[in-house]
Amino acid sequence: MQILHPFTGSLPQYLTEVSDPDRYRPDRCPQCQAPQPLTGHGFYRRTLVEVDFDGSIPVRRYLCGGCQRTVSLLPEFALPYLRFSVSVMGLFLVARLLEGQTLLAAAAAASQPHMPYQRGQFWIRRFQKQAADLCAALAAKITPLPAASFVLRALQRLQSVGWIVAHRFLFSELRQHLLGWPRFLAPHGRPAGLGPALRPPGALPHSTCLAGNPLPQ
Repeated sequence: MQILHPFTGSLPQYLTEVSDPDRYRPDRCPQCQAPQPLTGHGFYRRTLVEVDFDGSIPVRRYLCGGCQRTVSLLPEFALPYLRFSVSVMGLFLVARLLEGQTLLAAAAAASQPHMPYQRGQFWIRRFQKQAADLCAALAAKITPLPAASFVLRALQRLQSVGWIVAHRFLFSELRQHLLGWPRFLAPHGRPAGLGPALRPPGALPHSTCLAGNPLPQ
């Protein structure tokens, strides 16, 4: 599970502070709610593209002694499952959808002049699909403003609240992704699946019943 690193600052500050496992150690498991501090479980590295950075960063992990699942502390300027930062995407979407710039100009406004147009279209499609939910979620943070569409209304609210502040609120309190969760993660960023059904004590395996053997009386 990913939660946001309780850190507000620049990327260089994050790289310095993340080395201390006790500084932001969660005091309980966000998954099973076990009331005990989590155990440091090393790092994993993920790629990140910021306005002035393109590389990989360490992400601190912890392990719950109760449910034996890991928790990752994702920095607030990074989006789950997306390589580009909140700031880069915000600059692009505002330039393209709010200011009406071309895809090429919007990419340049986000400091990504060589970005393929397919990536920008992918962000736009996901944002358009998510716009109505964003408007509803952010209504608690700002007085609604008149706008011609949910897309424009969502952009105005994100600009007023602040993209990173809004991302922190949506992700931490509502488990809502700024651009919507990928299809394989539902409904709140966790893989969907059903566990194996438990067989009642004394029941025969399904294959035995299909073979015509009588059930126990």
